[in-house]
Amino acid sequence: MDRGLWSFTRHPNYFGDSLVWWGFYLIAFSAGAWWSIVGPLLMTFLLMRVSGVALLEKNLKKNKPGYTDYVARTNAFFPWFPKKRAGV
Repeated sequence: MDRGLWSFTRHPNYFGDSLVWWGFYLIAFSAGAWWSIVGPLLMTFLLMRVSGVALLEKNLKKNKPGYTDYVARTNAFFPWFPKKRAGV
């Protein structure tokens, strides 16, 4: 999990899904539907806190050895540079 997108975020697929929703919002906003921001806000919240990351992480921490170490150095949702590992 230290290569590719997974070295920058633990859930690049969920982050990508949220970007799709934000893209739809930008299209709608450009047509005057400013109120459509509800969709991407709700979907991003659900992906981060309810059904996506939160639900999956609960199982992965229990079932995957070494996952807590991966959690310590990699952001959950928003891609960012990995944190330095101790001793590296």
